[in-house]
Amino acid sequence: MVRSKALARCGLVLLSLWLCIQSVPISVEKAKEKPKEEDLGPPQSADTGLHYDRYLREVIEYLEKDPHFKEKLKNADMDDIKQGKLSKELDFVHHNFRTKLDELKREEMNRLRMLIKAKHDIQDGNGHTVDRQALLKQFEHLNHMNPDTFEVEDLDRLIKSATNDLENYDKDRHDEFKKYEMMKEHERRERLKKMNEEDRKKEEQHYEEMKKKHADHPKVNHPGSEDQLKEVWQETDGLDPEDFDTKTFFKMHDSNGDGFFDESELEALFTKELEKVYNPENEEDDMIEMEEERLRMREHVLNEVDTNKDRLVSLSEFMAATKKEEFHEKDEWETLDQNPFYTDEELREYEQQLANEENDINKKSAELAKQREELEKKQEELNAQKLGLKQAMEEMERVKAQSPEADIKRKHNTSVSNLI
Repeated sequence: MVRSKALARCGLVLLSLWLCIQSVPISVEKAKEKPKEEDLGPPQSADTGLHYDRYLREVIEYLEKDPHFKEKLKNADMDDIKQGKLSKELDFVHHNFRTKLDELKREEMNRLRMLIKAKHDIQDGNGHTVDRQALLKQFEHLNHMNPDTFEVEDLDRLIKSATNDLENYDKDRHDEFKKYEMMKEHERRERLKKMNEEDRKKEEQHYEEMKKKHADHPKVNHPGSEDQLKEVWQETDGLDPEDFDTKTFFKMHDSNGDGFFDESELEALFTKELEKVYNPENEEDDMIEMEEERLRMREHVLNEVDTNKDRLVSLSEFMAATKKEEFHEKDEWETLDQNPFYTDEELREYEQQLANEENDINKKSAELAKQREELEKKQEELNAQKLGLKQAMEEMERVKAQSPEADIKRKHNTSVSNLI
């Protein structure tokens, strides 16, 4: 939930920056105003999930702390941004913040250098070929040719990287979920292979019963429909459905009062619908599937309502959506169990991939076992050589002790001792 909120917030700010960095210059008078010292504290915000998350959040939040930048962004609407009416804000950010941005970049450069050195050492130490292009991709969000100062190109690179990564975030989540479901089915099939015929039939029967039980649930209203929102109004808010008012509903569930539904606020609206299908105490209900269902619901509403595609739903967008025919949708929402997660071909390909990976691991394991045997053999040979050398030295000392010269020396030492 927190991450979704961060994605929405960062997405809006990044889109604003990306569309405005090559615009017409603006007055610099306000930029000369010195910011308050209290504004220079360490930034705090939610994790975006990107590998350069801390750097991204700190750059955004320090830019937002600049009075001139903050004012321009606050007063600009999306049309102004898209038309390029904002300027290269970075050129007018106060010196205090520019210095801080330089420090942030140097810290990020040091972090990446240590990270890449560690990856290089691990790969090289394991005998793996180092993929230098993959390592260099770690630097795509900044200009590593200039390691000391944060410039317009750094902002440009950061926005391009973050915008692309944030746009692909939901797709990555869907892909991970598909892998999870295919692995679950693969493991189930592997368990069945190890059972006798009687146990296998019992397991299959139990599996079908759980599927049927999970699919037996009350009607799930279409996310964002009148019936779905009215249910929240009645069940969650405890209000009379006859008094349902869309504008009042929006303001009640805009929890931070910023005039928008962000992703986490939208997802909170689907809890009552999800509870009809998923219960953490039920064996047949998978909570990971519930979160995928929540994601699908949120994507559906954003596709229908978010007309400017900023991953936020404004009051005006929400009110416009309530006047559409789709708002009165009565059809039941098709849940995940009614939509296949993957095709049979995808499952076969995934299982083949797992088999190939297992073969590679077994091959590597065999190679390591052979290397271990060779090392143990060499160690045994070395130990034998050491033992032989030790025995030879002892024999030499014994022979030396029995020689005539040694006997004369002993008699001489005895005579000297007697004289003393």
